[in-house]
Amino acid sequence: MMVFSKGTAAAALVSFGAFAQQAAATQMPLPILKDFDETGVLGGLYRPNSTTARSRIGVYIMHAEQDYTSFIACTALPKRGYTTFCANNEASKYGYMSDLNFEYMMTEASTGLGWFKNQTDIDKVVILGHSGGGAMMAAYQNIAENGASACNGSEKIYPCSDAMNDLVPADGLMLLDANYGLSTMAFLSLNPAIEDETKASKLNESLSVYNTANGFVNNTQSNYTAAFKKRFQTGMVTRNNRILDHAQERLKALAAGEGMFGDDEPLTIPASLYIAFNNLFFTQDTRYIHHTTHAWPLLHKNGTTTQIVPSVRVPANFEDYSNNWQSGALKTTVRRFLSTFAIRVKDTFSIEVDGFDGIDYASSQTAPHAAIAGVKVPLLTMGMTGHYEYLNAEKLHLQATSSDTSIAFVEGAQHGIITCTECESYPGEYGNTAETCFNYIGQWLAKPGRFL
Repeated sequence: MMVFSKGTAAAALVSFGAFAQQAAATQMPLPILKDFDETGVLGGLYRPNSTTARSRIGVYIMHAEQDYTSFIACTALPKRGYTTFCANNEASKYGYMSDLNFEYMMTEASTGLGWFKNQTDIDKVVILGHSGGGAMMAAYQNIAENGASACNGSEKIYPCSDAMNDLVPADGLMLLDANYGLSTMAFLSLNPAIEDETKASKLNESLSVYNTANGFVNNTQSNYTAAFKKRFQTGMVTRNNRILDHAQERLKALAAGEGMFGDDEPLTIPASLYIAFNNLFFTQDTRYIHHTTHAWPLLHKNGTTTQIVPSVRVPANFEDYSNNWQSGALKTTVRRFLSTFAIRVKDTFSIEVDGFDGIDYASSQTAPHAAIAGVKVPLLTMGMTGHYEYLNAEKLHLQATSSDTSIAFVEGAQHGIITCTECESYPGEYGNTAETCFNYIGQWLAKPGRFL
């Protein structure tokens, strides 16, 4: 992944090289590099080959922390006639250090969106959020439409400030395999086998997903026992409460002038880094988070059916990174943890075949399940069935209150939207899932009366 520094010429040249390669590969016009100098925001404007009514619809793309300047949609949508602006915020792109700050994420997203909306050849701007970008952009659009009242309520662990009153709203929102939220994913990566936060090497094996006595099977599907599932879930809640209580106590100490520093202090949480290979239980035992609750449109390579939608993903995450600081630990600060990664979970928390129960999404700033109810612009949610985050598309759709909502799933697409070949029972079973996905998006954007 590329790493950008604020406003440097070197960063701009590296990024421009990636843009040029993308354009050459798709025979699109050379993207225009836009560097917002000291804001930390940098992106590329991709235009289609010709000016049409579609080209006046802009699609704005940004992830919470990863480099999305050459994301697949940056060229897939111009190929279908739409203008895209693919931008990065200032967060580290390494993926192993967690320097995210919720309000910075929101204001930096607004910087790029505001600039894009002011382009004279753009009439409407629709946000496209993918994965953690989907979770971020759901929160963003909710606050942009409703102001700081959407994020400063007493239900929030760490209420936002009045600075959130000035975000620029988009004209539509598309969420592609949006995850359950940075906070939720951090919780789902917690290893309850860690009972001493100062010693990640000391594990209670009765709570470990990697213990064969609990039902773990290496390199294939695990079959966890009912007794282990109950212990595991209870252990997750217990550990989450312990971490949250500690962070809130440290916040009180900071407020009283008794912290390590005057403004904030470091906080390292073992086995809480939300990178995908740390997500536990349902990645190893694919009987869970397995299918939708209701029937929805499922896009195949040769048509569409309406049905209960199963995940076709294969088991994964066979290595335990809990005792690994770089790859397993969430490295953040007290305030950043509480504002961005913290979430309350009830004693009734449960991992089910069709979702999660007992998560207090409203307590978090980064859980799209809570944010989506405040979004009134046209909304599209899509899930990629070659991954477990696909199921959140259904949950978001069911929570939506917009008068213009659509949902669809792409059969056999992995999280990155391209075909999950390891999920196929024979070569070519799912076709070109990226084509299937973006053809659908292109048609959704072009529906008369929506943005045209």
